[in-house]
Amino acid sequence: MKLVENIFITEDVTLFSLCDAPADIEHIAEVFKMIADAGIDVDMISQFPASGSSSGFSFTVSDNDFIPVLTIASKLREINPKTKISVSSGNCKLTVSGEEMRGTPGVSAKVFKAAASADADVRMITTSEIEIAMLVVKSDVDNVIAAIEKEFAE
Repeated sequence: MKLVENIFITEDVTLFSLCDAPADIEHIAEVFKMIADAGIDVDMISQFPASGSSSGFSFTVSDNDFIPVLTIASKLREINPKTKISVSSGNCKLTVSGEEMRGTPGVSAKVFKAAASADADVRMITTSEIEIAMLVVKSDVDNVIAAIEKEFAE
């Protein structure tokens, strides 16, 4: 069995990052409740380390949900004016997966080396035991896929 079995692409992804937000899991829960109540599906989530009473996190949604999430983010700024919001739309999520990735050292190093060799603009990374997902700008997707395939060629 090949180490990397599949490379999936999800197009039209928007990244939202909230910085200087309260470092409080209740706050994070409330943010995602507001998004869920609006019927919006969140995909990737990554939290920044806390710095005092502030923290931050990023998450992705479909580009189709850009305006509704921006409206929610504006409400969050009204509640906590210190929160900084950044948005990047038109990205692609590139997911590398394989059962044999579990417990195999160096897989992420190879994936990231491939992305670096393609000079990719990687906006976010999330992982699990059998998946590595990277949010990249759309124009870099084909080059990153080719570089990953080359890196893992047997």
